[in-house]
This record gives sequence, structure tokens and C-alpha cells, in this order.
Amino acid sequence: MARKRYSSEQIISYLREAEVLLANDGTIGQICKKIGVTEQTYYRWRKEYGSLSMDQAKRLKEVEKENTRLRKLVADLSLDKAILKEVAEGKY
Repeated sequence: MARKRYSSEQIISYLREAEVLLANDGTIGQICKKIGVTEQTYYRWRKEYGSLSMDQAKRLKEVEKENTRLRKLVADLSLDKAILKEVAEGKY
């Protein structure tokens, strides 16, 4: 079965819809069936996105992207440093 990817905005809107349905005496099973995800996925989403607003989710995505870019940059610089250290010591 193919997996469907949801954007953070879609996830937050589904979670808000689930909150409304829960307030109207819906069960978790019914809610998950309505939004088309498993209970495990619902709880994982609630744990990660439950307290976020749309703006916060967008900002989180931007920060994660920036963090990934910086990690790659640090890895490249560390590799360059190690190569220059070996050359300076004459171990090439």
C-alpha cells in the first residue's frame, strides 16, 4: 500500500478537526477513519503537532531545513580541516 505524505498544514487542520469531533463525543477510532489515518499516526501527529499553529509549523519546517543545511556545512568544513591537517603533518 502506497504511503501518502501530508504537509504540516494538512496535519494541523486534521488535528483541529479531530478536536472538534472529540468534543462532540466522537471516538478516536471514528476520527481516524474519517481523516483516513491509523490511530498510531494520529497519536504521533498529536505528539508532534498538537500544540502548534500554522505559523509555528511553517517556522519549524524552515528551522529544520536551515539546521540540515548547517549540519552539511559543518561536515564539509570538518572534512576539509582533517585533510589539511594530514597534509600539514606529511601523512599523504
